[in-house]
Amino acid sequence: MGPAPTARRVELAEIVRTQAGAVRQAARLTRGQHRALRAIAACRTAALGGHTEACDVCGATRIAYNSCRNRHCPKCQTLAKERWLAARRADLLPIEYFHVVFPLPHALNPLAQGNPRVLYTLLFAAATETLAAFGDDPRHLGGRLGIVAILHTWGQTLVQHLHLHCVVTGGALARDGSRWLPAKRGFLFPVRALAPVFRAKYLEGLQRAFDRGALRFAGSVAGLAEPTTFAAFLATLRATDWVVYAKPPFGGPAQVLEYLGRYTHRVAISNDRLVSLADGIIRFRWKDYARGNRVKTMALPAAEFLARFLLHVLPDGFVRIRHFGLLANRGRTAKLARCRELLAARPPEAPPPPETVAALLLRLAGVDISRCPVCRTGRLHIVGLLQPHAPPVWDTS
Repeated sequence: MGPAPTARRVELAEIVRTQAGAVRQAARLTRGQHRALRAIAACRTAALGGHTEACDVCGATRIAYNSCRNRHCPKCQTLAKERWLAARRADLLPIEYFHVVFPLPHALNPLAQGNPRVLYTLLFAAATETLAAFGDDPRHLGGRLGIVAILHTWGQTLVQHLHLHCVVTGGALARDGSRWLPAKRGFLFPVRALAPVFRAKYLEGLQRAFDRGALRFAGSVAGLAEPTTFAAFLATLRATDWVVYAKPPFGGPAQVLEYLGRYTHRVAISNDRLVSLADGIIRFRWKDYARGNRVKTMALPAAEFLARFLLHVLPDGFVRIRHFGLLANRGRTAKLARCRELLAARPPEAPPPPETVAALLLRLAGVDISRCPVCRTGRLHIVGLLQPHAPPVWDTS
């Protein structure tokens, strides 16, 4: 008897294309979820069109289909990430940076599923207002911080884990712009003091949202529509210890960029974590942080896997990377120039022109996609365009 066959590796796009029936078993999909699934299924297929390339030496031809560019597609984030990072290099100062994480209690997950825009927006506001208040306090710094905030909604097993990653300047610009106020080396703010302030700001915002009728209540949270029940729910959250935690500080701009490159354009699950699809069961790798980051494999029915993935599709137009304080769009250039002047730092280099896909792959992976794969000497050039001509590869109708 020969060895057991090895499981065939799959991509998220194949799971979406082949498990349409399982998707229909999930709860009613939002317009954004429909759009994300259609885009992922169609990515780099004839449904999106593309172009034909030919070698200038041997004449070999190759078809290249277009990418969907959907922000939830694991195949379409590298180019977006690299271009975003190139723009951010000019924002970084020669100082220490800190990484502070603001998680929400899991008791808020059911409410967030029906009100993602409201609860995610509140998370940005409460976390960054907490940091700004501590930064403005003369007992700590006494000036304006710079903050990059990145929303993540998932844990390693695709369950909801709502949290905000904040990269914070290790110092502040005095309100009158006269001084740079550095943080103590290796220490920004006491996280135990941050947590109750964050909790108070978030719950106050949640109460205001309830008062103005901005929250929807259905399913398991339908009872919260009653004011007394909602007040009791908030009281329970208020009596719970919330946690804010700080990770080791970054040593400088290079480490910040490396970190941002890992976190900014992540999707809920990448293709390299998928192990197999067989008999309607998806297996994928995950890190068990409670067991020393041990890598394990989880098996889920397709319906459950896709339902979990869809939890992390953001509302239409929702911005998951935001800048505050010194890094806010309004006045950012002038504020950062003043910081560099006070720090006696050189002005930033002009950002390079945007990279093409070919140049990016050559730099990151050493793969030259413009070289002919047949003769290995010629170069591929576009010789024709392909219009989208195939029917949709995924449909929920």
